[in-house]
Amino acid sequence: MKFSSLPALLLSSSFALSSEPQKPLKLSSISTSSPSFDADAPPYRDDLVYLHKSLVEIPSITGSENDVGNFLVDYLSARDFIVQLEFIPPAEDASEPDKPRFNVLAWPGPSRRPSPKVLVSSHIDTVPPFIPYSTSNTAPLNSSTIIAGRGSVDAKASVAAQITALESLLSSNAVDREDVMLLYVVGEEQSGDGMRYFSSTRGKLDPPPDFLAAIFGEPTEGKLACGHKGFFACDITAHGRAGHSGYPWLGRSATEVLMRALVKVLDTDLGSSDLFGNTTVNVGVLEGGVALNVIPERATARVAGRVAIGPELEGGGIVAERLKDVLRSVDEDAFEVECRNGYGVVKCNCDVEGFEPITVNYGTDVPNLKGNHTRYLYGPGSILVAHGPDEALKLGDLEKAVEDYRKLILHAIKSE
Repeated sequence: MKFSSLPALLLSSSFALSSEPQKPLKLSSISTSSPSFDADAPPYRDDLVYLHKSLVEIPSITGSENDVGNFLVDYLSARDFIVQLEFIPPAEDASEPDKPRFNVLAWPGPSRRPSPKVLVSSHIDTVPPFIPYSTSNTAPLNSSTIIAGRGSVDAKASVAAQITALESLLSSNAVDREDVMLLYVVGEEQSGDGMRYFSSTRGKLDPPPDFLAAIFGEPTEGKLACGHKGFFACDITAHGRAGHSGYPWLGRSATEVLMRALVKVLDTDLGSSDLFGNTTVNVGVLEGGVALNVIPERATARVAGRVAIGPELEGGGIVAERLKDVLRSVDEDAFEVECRNGYGVVKCNCDVEGFEPITVNYGTDVPNLKGNHTRYLYGPGSILVAHGPDEALKLGDLEKAVEDYRKLILHAIKSE
């Protein structure tokens, strides 16, 4: 398998694999960094803890994923995975232009032309700021140990658990080596450019993979998501007429008309469903006016909506049009509105024995991978702490995720 943009499967450089097998990074520390003396510890605990710790210790805020990507390349290649890099076209405002961004695509060797049935994927970027790795107790760790740090939940917990699960299945010969492909993408926390690029270019792979199922890793509290809300974003500009604040009837306050309109938007049902609840709108940025004694001539707001209706392709646009109707009902002529990134609810398969279903309100890369495949969304940890200063999860939840990913992979292979 190869990308048309790369003449060889792997290029020898600081960000690609050489033709010689690479040594894993600090592999000697796997058996000594946090030895397990817990009689109930799974056999893979030390490897899992090492991998998760290594990922979290490497800062990988969106746009700066090169170092963590290189670690994954070394880690997977040392375990006889064929690893391929998919380089993302650099942005003009790239934070680290000298460090190319790339997705990590991998599958168990030795075949270099696999035909995988199932894709297992998550993302390796995180939100800012970086928070160092820490644990609630020193070795020996146990299932109640709390592991903290940026990405410890979202989504490096999923990455570590997925890789560990697949290795476990391979070691027990529970799956064929060509059944599963791993994909770890950049950019999910912002535009989803990593998954979008993979989706748009996978037809250039040799052979192009035609996945029957895809398992996406995101924090779902260890439950299987039936789907998630859609999304839209709008920039709203209100126009008024400036004047002296002592004579408000001689002007027209853009700030006032915008505030009245936004309150009405928040009070309006823009779309609801039994499964996903109500569409919600967040007024993230609100600005207006030039001085406290001047009637504001211009005011702006940036809003984001979590869409509770479908269909997937049109749902976001439907809700955005409803928002515009609300604005016009307040003032027919005052507003300019520009909306983008709209999509409706994203449904996934949650009918798997042994899993509790859930729906979530955040966005994922699920809709960014196009194709007619069954979609599963699962991961350890809670989204409620994922982007905050207390991002953390229990080691027991991370280990449970390994077992659950094993079940999901086997279910996906057998069901398709």
